[in-house]
Amino acid sequence: MLDSIPWFVAGEFILVTVFTLIMLSAAIRLSTSGWGIILAWLLLLSVLAYLGFYQETDALPPRFTMVLFIPLLSVIYIFNSQREKQWVDQANIPLLVLIHVVRIPVELILYQLFEYGTIPELMTFAGRNFDILAGITAPLIYYFGYKKWVLSRSVVIGWHIVSLLLLANIVIHAILSIPFPLQQLAFDQPNIAVLTFPFVLLPGFVVPAVLFSHLIALRHEWKKKLNPANLS
Repeated sequence: MLDSIPWFVAGEFILVTVFTLIMLSAAIRLSTSGWGIILAWLLLLSVLAYLGFYQETDALPPRFTMVLFIPLLSVIYIFNSQREKQWVDQANIPLLVLIHVVRIPVELILYQLFEYGTIPELMTFAGRNFDILAGITAPLIYYFGYKKWVLSRSVVIGWHIVSLLLLANIVIHAILSIPFPLQQLAFDQPNIAVLTFPFVLLPGFVVPAVLFSHLIALRHEWKKKLNPANLS
């Protein structure tokens, strides 16, 4: 953790990560070995970040790329594996919608990190990051879209798509603000917090979990569209 970031901000983010992990485990019936892999990944990310591995920003390819690409490749594998898609299709979709409330505390923590000079303002809701809107509306989609069935499927699908675009927006801005050779933004106050523990868990776990939740829900909606009789 950077010396400029108070311990309580790091503690807040650890709680956010634990909440995300608990919600994901409640929604997806993953095997013990599967969860073992996830926990091992979290431990590896944390240890490497604590040792300053990702802060070596001159390395080529940038060391931080493993934080992004390993979860992304895992998601691609899961959605292209017949065996893995079986437990994806058994996921609790309402819980996977409710998990997006985590985006509210994440945005509040990002603003704190900006105030402590470790991320640029453009990564906050005071700048170009509007991802908090997905977190605020998630309980409404959960209740009216999946519990009361008041909202049409088109509205629910539209919410998932818009929320994915909001996620993509902040991810792109965050990547382009990291001080490595590909940096394009925020040279005066770059995104250095994600190179340290515990904030490396944001791109390494929380963001992939949010992405994964949207993709599973959209797959569920697509299957229902193809087979309206299946409302599970």
